[in-house]
Amino acid sequence: MDYPAAGKLAPAAFAAMSALGKAVDDSGLEKSLTELVKVRVSQINHCAFCIQYHLNLARKIGIPAEKLDLVAAWREAGVYTGREMAALNWAEALTMLPSHVPDDNEWSDLLKQFSADEAVFLTISIGTINNWNRIAVGLNFAPPIPRQA
Repeated sequence: MDYPAAGKLAPAAFAAMSALGKAVDDSGLEKSLTELVKVRVSQINHCAFCIQYHLNLARKIGIPAEKLDLVAAWREAGVYTGREMAALNWAEALTMLPSHVPDDNEWSDLLKQFSADEAVFLTISIGTINNWNRIAVGLNFAPPIPRQA
C-alpha cells in the first residue's frame, strides 16, 4: 500500500487528518518548529515514510542542516533554542505514552516558552504526527525519496 492508494480508499479520513495539519499551520505556530517536532516524533516511532517526508519539507523551508542532523540528540546538541527544546521535550513526552505520562511540571515548563493557545496547537501537531506515523507504519508506506538532479 502506498500513500496515494490509501488516500483514495479513505479520502474523508485523509482529508480530516490534513485539516488538522492545516489548522496548526494556520495557528501561527512556526512551521520550522512543527517540522522539527514531526521529524523527532517520526524517529521515535520508526516511521521511515514520515521521517523522509518531513526532512524533505524541512529542507525546503530552510531549516538548518545541523538542526536536522542532530534532532535525535537534541538535548546534547547545543543548537536548539529554548522554544525548540521545550517543543521537542513535549513531543517526546506525549509520544512515549503510556510509559511516560507528562505531569504538571512538564506542562508548566512548556508554558514558559509557549502561550496556552500555542501549546494546544503544538499538542495537536504532536498528536497528528503520531497518528500519521501509525497509519504509515501500519500500511507500510515507502519513504518519499527525493529525485536526484
